[in-house]
Amino acid sequence: MAAAPKLMTVDEYFRTPETVQPMELVFGVLRVADAPAPRHQSAVAQLFLALNAHVRERRLGEVWLSPLDIVLDEQKALIVQPDLFFISNERAWIVSDRVRGAPDLVVEVLSPNPRIGKTEERVGWFAEYGARECWLVHQDRSELTVVEFADRKVAARRVFRGAEMIRSAVLPEFSETLEAILRA
Repeated sequence: MAAAPKLMTVDEYFRTPETVQPMELVFGVLRVADAPAPRHQSAVAQLFLALNAHVRERRLGEVWLSPLDIVLDEQKALIVQPDLFFISNERAWIVSDRVRGAPDLVVEVLSPNPRIGKTEERVGWFAEYGARECWLVHQDRSELTVVEFADRKVAARRVFRGAEMIRSAVLPEFSETLEAILRA
């Protein structure tokens, strides 16, 4: 029988060497992923450009790119690095030495799977810790699923394919299609 992995504290995690390799701390267990594929990074870049232009033009807050740690629960040693996330001006206080709290919007590019962990596990954490919405981009199916949260639970899922206009409760004026974003 294999020995259980040694659990890492948040302080130990923060002392690891700085890297661009995706890594997260999940209830004390360090998870490290290979570097993403070019197709994945291209999608992340195009989504960032579209979201950032929308957010900056309206002065709504800030869009952030991974790798950047989000400390969801310091006591339980839960730190994640989603591909992209948006923090509104009203929640800017969660950004200090790290991001300490759930963003308003999280974007994960699945190509075909998340790089670290399981999708539903991650969606559950974002809901539980107070994110308002999560976008799951399925490159292979050319679709984007908007997962809305209410009362720290999944409240609704809406799928937008190719040329359908993406609708978001967090960014209600956002009017792009996944096809146009990824083609840019």
